[in-house]
Amino acid sequence: MNIKVKALIKFLSGLNYQWLAIPQLPVTIASIVFLLSYLMYAEVLRENKYLSRTVEVQENQKIIDTGLYRIVRHPMYTATILMFLSIPLILDSLHSFIIFLLYPVIIVMRLRNEEKFLENNLQGYIQYKNKVKYRLIPFIW
Repeated sequence: MNIKVKALIKFLSGLNYQWLAIPQLPVTIASIVFLLSYLMYAEVLRENKYLSRTVEVQENQKIIDTGLYRIVRHPMYTATILMFLSIPLILDSLHSFIIFLLYPVIIVMRLRNEEKFLENNLQGYIQYKNKVKYRLIPFIW
């Protein structure tokens, strides 16, 4: 290997991206957000026995409008967005954080399709939407 290439590789590996290091306070805050969102996710799993990876309506499925579902219509998505955005900060990776910003966009697209499906296929969903105004973030959206 060329001496110049070896020197460049050594220089780049020595940088270790420290110029993009995240200060300790945001890392600590992200760690707290991750823990709280993980607890939120666990609560959603406890509250809603109808959760599924695919958008579907199960036999005898009913609207869940208690607990976190009283505040936002899709608390699982809220929890996963918070987890996904906090992980890169905890791991001190600003590059990953920038990439992970795509996740909320993907979730919003999925959520819009899911809501259309539920309006058409789950009895009482339109009334639930009228009762619980916010999809992901209370008082915002």
